[in-house]
Amino acid sequence: MQPIKPEKITVVGAGLMGHGIAQVFVDAGHAVSIYDPDPAVLARVPDRVRDIFRLLEADPAPVALISLQERLEDALDGANFVIEAGPERVYVKREIFAALDALTGPDVVLASNTSAIPIRDIATKASNRSRILGAHFWNPPHFVPLVEVIQSDQTDIKFVRRTIDLLAAAGMSPVHVKRDIPGFIGNRLQHALKREAIALVAAGVCDAETLDRVVTEGFGSRLGVLGPLEQSDMIGLGLTLDAHRVLIADLDRTPGPHPLLEKKVNAGETGMAVGQGFRQWTQEQSAAVRRRFQEHLATEARKRRGARLAARAKG
Repeated sequence: MQPIKPEKITVVGAGLMGHGIAQVFVDAGHAVSIYDPDPAVLARVPDRVRDIFRLLEADPAPVALISLQERLEDALDGANFVIEAGPERVYVKREIFAALDALTGPDVVLASNTSAIPIRDIATKASNRSRILGAHFWNPPHFVPLVEVIQSDQTDIKFVRRTIDLLAAAGMSPVHVKRDIPGFIGNRLQHALKREAIALVAAGVCDAETLDRVVTEGFGSRLGVLGPLEQSDMIGLGLTLDAHRVLIADLDRTPGPHPLLEKKVNAGETGMAVGQGFRQWTQEQSAAVRRRFQEHLATEARKRRGARLAARAKG
């Protein structure tokens, strides 16, 4: 593995995603300036990043590489790479990128952590759009290695390559999304599954608990090691074609959000936080699910980090 060249990284937004992204970069030896308009959110960053290192069973010393900035201009000073992790609202992101474009030099990469908004839509108020791209980290970014690097029709490929190299050197698993479409790759797949899942429950085929078991104890148990097209190739495309001839025409084609989902949201049945979503939840059940989820991801992240550090030591 090549030695890591330290960069100056700026993270715009210190909330759910921003502090985790900051941890990824300082763990790789990069200095990170993090900006947030809310001083209280900003002040919590060092403790939240220390907590991540504890979950990884790692030395939290890299937290010293983080600087907290209450002015965007100060956070951008000397930056080589900027990633925005603000609210998932296009009008907010447009204003942020207009400011980033005006405050940074032409060779600074400007990346958005948006999970679904096309990059071209985000860049509309910027003058130099060739350096604006997507870098979609998954939640939580410090545990999930994949990053979708999205190229719009206005993005110069050299900035895509720089971003992929930076992320790979930091121990992430970047992939190149070559077309700037809503939801990119991962969220299109995820929500296609959710649409069919909701439709099956709405049609009375099964209840929500049964559906979740079919996924987690059935085909979901192999998804971590075998992608859907890889699995199709393994069993043979003839079998996949036979299955599609039987079921594709019967899959849900609801043109917008499913009425059952809208009904539940309108009724205030929004999930674990209120005790009712597609399933009923006690506080104890919700806590157990969150704990199971975090422990699984943390265990896998510790393994990857250990392997990365061992490879670096050999190199």
